[in-house]
Amino acid sequence: MPKFFERPSVYLFAISLLIFAMSSCSDHSTVVATADPARQGTIWKDVSGKIDPKAKYLFYFHGRIIENQGPRPTDPRYGIYEYQEILDTFKNKGFIVISEARPQGTDNVAYAHKMVDQINILIKAGVPPQNITVVGASKGGGIAIFTSTFLKNRDVNFVIMAACGDYDDYKTTVPDFWGNILSIYDYKDDTGAGTCQKFFDHSTGITRHDEIVVKLGLGHGILYKPLKEWVDPVVEWANKP
Repeated sequence: MPKFFERPSVYLFAISLLIFAMSSCSDHSTVVATADPARQGTIWKDVSGKIDPKAKYLFYFHGRIIENQGPRPTDPRYGIYEYQEILDTFKNKGFIVISEARPQGTDNVAYAHKMVDQINILIKAGVPPQNITVVGASKGGGIAIFTSTFLKNRDVNFVIMAACGDYDDYKTTVPDFWGNILSIYDYKDDTGAGTCQKFFDHSTGITRHDEIVVKLGLGHGILYKPLKEWVDPVVEWANKP
């Protein structure tokens, strides 16, 4: 063995220098938390729990049918809206899920302002905006669109599911996307929901955007269950750096 290594103090000093050099060369960019199934997720009705700045947060805004029929409604065409199963799916993927069954007749614009306040509570508590994802389905997608419009944050993630179209709400309050926007809809949706391209073209605060056309042929029914065809893209979108 070389004499250098016969002196433990010198050896330990050399190792310390090596560790210091390696840490000095490492990337000091901000690390964004990634939702992980190994991490314990949970479900909140609003942002009133203890806020963990390192966690990933996912708001889920459901469709109109839950306002009218309660948290497990049935549509004659699409079957049962598995609201709780959808929430549990995202919880089990490590997210803190924030969602509530809205009362009947909820106003989209007023509720969107309420959600802006909720998101700002997280951000003021130290949660990086890119660790917050808003998912809205059908009427909930309209609320998500207005939340993006009013929040005006370029880093929060939004997923708009089957909510873009020529609806009256968008004539009164014109959508102006801000943030990272993913649109998802089924190619056989016959409710008027379709591409968000028109909104993408005229929005002023988009950081990145994409659109997925699901080919299941279920139409609006894709929203009723946590199908991997839309859940997986949502999780991937929420975890993009």
